[in-house]
Amino acid sequence: MQTKTPGERLREIRARLGLTTRDVDDLSRKVASEKSNEDFVVSHARLVQIENGESTPSIYKLYSLSVIYGCGITELLTLYVDLSDMMRQHLALEHAATREIGLCELEVPEKISFPIRFDPAFNLQKSSLLSRMVEVWGELPSGLLKHLELRRGRWGVIGLGDYTMYPLLRPGSLVQIDDRQRPVVPSVHRSEYDRPIYFIELRDGYLCSWCEFQKGRLVVVPHPLSGVSTRQYLVPSEAEVIGRVTAVAARLVPAVAAQERAGTAPSRIEVEARVARAAGSDV
Repeated sequence: MQTKTPGERLREIRARLGLTTRDVDDLSRKVASEKSNEDFVVSHARLVQIENGESTPSIYKLYSLSVIYGCGITELLTLYVDLSDMMRQHLALEHAATREIGLCELEVPEKISFPIRFDPAFNLQKSSLLSRMVEVWGELPSGLLKHLELRRGRWGVIGLGDYTMYPLLRPGSLVQIDDRQRPVVPSVHRSEYDRPIYFIELRDGYLCSWCEFQKGRLVVVPHPLSGVSTRQYLVPSEAEVIGRVTAVAARLVPAVAAQERAGTAPSRIEVEARVARAAGSDV
């Protein structure tokens, strides 16, 4: 079955609404008048070209078509560009710097498979494959999940050249940040996993690390196996804590090769030596 072109899809939308190309021309001129910008006009001749695949609409004309057809502009944009791959491509660029990222929220009325009923025979206390635990799958509109606020909070990504918290946090990991939680008076922690990790904004970038406050200075405390030095910054002129890291999506296999080629990461031998020394064994 041959896939319809973006122009053909736009023609179908217009036909369902009972609009002629000249109707769209007239309505777009009202949009352009309100915006005081002729770029929003979708003339009869241009719309015919767009629907025949002879022309690609500008962002202004897509805006007018979105208003006229009563559908989200993202829905029309996805006729021409696959937006669902944006985050994967962003992460695949392998930035060396740690940074905050915005998750793309699409307006496309996609449906997502979602577990409706779990198999009662499975023990949820034990590890298992999700596909085997779910008895019935259903579909939910992606917009509904957005309004459930499952993604409350901010997100960051540990740069491929940032080994501050290695091996506890591997370069390339995604971290969720709760900006309502800030550093408090130091307390005793049972292990390194209980010690709060914070996402910190600097004047020229970001850091993700343990931290302490000492006389108006923020002390960034790296993991002892990372080989990274402790750093100090004036607060708030040089550094400010965004929030506490509350969840991590970590790499199980570190992307070391690229950093080693760039000279930004310790070699495998160095990392293995650090771990061995910490464990009290010989290499």
